[in-house]
Amino acid sequence: MKRVLIYFKGFSATPGGSEQRTLLFLSYLQKKCQVTLALCYASDLERATRTYGIPVDLHNLEVVIVKPRSRLLQWFDNVLPFYRTWKLKKLARQADVCISTMNIADFGRPAHYFIISLTDLGDNAFTDFVLHRRKSAPARFAQRFRHFVAEHLLRPLLGVRSPRAILHAPGEKIYLNSHFVEQTMRSFYGTFNSDIVYPVTSFQPTMNNVPREPLKVNYLGRIDSGKRILDIIEIVETARRLSGQNLTLDLAGELEDNSYVQAVKAKCASFPWCTLVGKVFGESKERFLLSGTYAIHAQRDEAFGIAITEYLKAGLIPVVPDEGGAPEVVNAPELAYHDNRQAAEILARLVSDGQFREDLQRRCTLRANDFDAQAQHERLRNLMEGILAG
Repeated sequence: MKRVLIYFKGFSATPGGSEQRTLLFLSYLQKKCQVTLALCYASDLERATRTYGIPVDLHNLEVVIVKPRSRLLQWFDNVLPFYRTWKLKKLARQADVCISTMNIADFGRPAHYFIISLTDLGDNAFTDFVLHRRKSAPARFAQRFRHFVAEHLLRPLLGVRSPRAILHAPGEKIYLNSHFVEQTMRSFYGTFNSDIVYPVTSFQPTMNNVPREPLKVNYLGRIDSGKRILDIIEIVETARRLSGQNLTLDLAGELEDNSYVQAVKAKCASFPWCTLVGKVFGESKERFLLSGTYAIHAQRDEAFGIAITEYLKAGLIPVVPDEGGAPEVVNAPELAYHDNRQAAEILARLVSDGQFREDLQRRCTLRANDFDAQAQHERLRNLMEGILAG
């Protein structure tokens, strides 16, 4: 029986695509292999399996925490992951196959890496490149100096390879979650051994008796600044004015106690057509998605966008930014916007122009078929079979 090591950050209370894929890997590989799960922090795996409905035999799973417990070591490990690398290399020596489902890690040997975030590769220069950060001359000099010290002194001393070194090492295999991610990484790092593997979207509607409101716009996801919820409210507000139609907006997501959520609550309270729904899971999530007609996605630096595939599969017409992986998911240039004003104009036209709306609805329905859960699971099983076969 082969021994497989899977490395992941940990399972949070907020569901995400990377959590789902990791659980699918565990569920499948446990049937064929002895699996060890390396996590950065302790997690409630039982709750995670219930949330996603993915069966994992927790009694037959070895779980190892690879982040240090000391606060000082944690701080240093966040700067340069020497402790994690040491632990992973030790575990990797006992494994036949190593898989990271959370970006790039140094196993000390060829492995398989699934990229989930462009801003969490452990390379500050690449993060600045992705975020289009412009630094002053002194800041650029300081960064180059730190880079030199890290790459040529600390990493060799501590035995930690850089992301660039791993990408270009023989035998390493990188799996990217969109063509946008591939283009972005190759424009910075050059060519490397990679494949495109879309994240799995298990959501599949089953209800057929949910009334769909023709002027309802939905949002499902985290309520935080990165998701640009205030922009979504502004877009719908402008579209209402442009179209003269009584569009409504429902925002579903966990309402944490922070300043941004408070700002969203205040903004939403000033408009009777805007409703904060709170968390939705299972049947309530499906009913929520099926009850609308449109969706707004506003995050601009997202590598893929699981929520967008759920909008498509629920029969919603999503309006998305023309940046990141979002336009690739929708695959309809007419629904991609450059700024909030253009997003509002697209939404207003969808409401007012029946032929335009019907054409985009048909194309979104066809695109949703590409993310069919059963087909995606089959592709993932074939991928894992190939990984096990070497």
